[in-house]
Amino acid sequence: MTSFALIGAAGYIAPRHMKAIKAVGGDLKVAFDPNDSVGIIDSHFPQAHFFTEFERFDRHVDKLHRRGEHIDFVSICSPNYLHDAHIRFGLRAGSDVICEKPLVLNPWNIDGLIEIERDSGRKVNTILQLRLHPAIIALRDRVAASNQRHSVDLTYITSRGRWYHASWKGDDSKSGGVATNIGVHFFDMLAFVFGPLQSQTANLREGERAGGLLSYEKADVRWFLSVDANDLPDGVKGQKTTFRSITVDGEEVEFSDGFTDLHTRSYEEILAGKGYGLEDVRFSIEVVSQFRQLPVVTGGEKHPFAAKYIKG
Repeated sequence: MTSFALIGAAGYIAPRHMKAIKAVGGDLKVAFDPNDSVGIIDSHFPQAHFFTEFERFDRHVDKLHRRGEHIDFVSICSPNYLHDAHIRFGLRAGSDVICEKPLVLNPWNIDGLIEIERDSGRKVNTILQLRLHPAIIALRDRVAASNQRHSVDLTYITSRGRWYHASWKGDDSKSGGVATNIGVHFFDMLAFVFGPLQSQTANLREGERAGGLLSYEKADVRWFLSVDANDLPDGVKGQKTTFRSITVDGEEVEFSDGFTDLHTRSYEEILAGKGYGLEDVRFSIEVVSQFRQLPVVTGGEKHPFAAKYIKG
């Protein structure tokens, strides 16, 4: 039975990892989170050890290793700015790593992890679940079969309450900002479908929302991301808290369903030796890191949702 440790057990995404570990026949041996609101563990692995202090968690993992109960994978669901340190812990503990998006906040962090990966002989895997979504795979196949250059609009609005800005997610130095926190896997998906990025422009960069332009090998993309419920389309407000939309040449690509099992699919691929590693994620990390530094351009082409917040 494949054994796991989990860092960040109280987070929003942790239950999907617990479910995935259970689904692939794994065993969660130990979990850590400074917050003790982790009763969800009982639904999956009630016998798992749990610690609220990293030092005690570290000691327990080391004790397991020394008595021959090796941890095969360390799964990481901690705040974005801690991913780099927690990946390093997992590799140095002699385990392979599965880390939530964004893997790290800056591309130079990847270079350091490559060295530790090489020294440890272990592997870092990341969750790029949209690459496994059937609708996205079908779109990629369709684009690959055509020589046409496409016009794309990407819109993703996921409502967050006031707590969001009081948490680490509202601190750009810890989350990377809206584009990084909720958008990095969309940028990976766009490159997966439309090829290498050629250029990008920042049109909007605020605490609640962001928007810009991306030029790929086979597409020009206008994008808008938001955590403000006020940005939801009128037909969605009061009915749903999330709105996802991708249009290609004016045609909607339906991919709203099928998200809940993609973490399990990701774990299946990783255990089969087909996970996405450090170099696979470099491109999307470069995009969001660069976006944070770009000057904001208010004139010219822009996403329709972003236009009302932009003067110029």
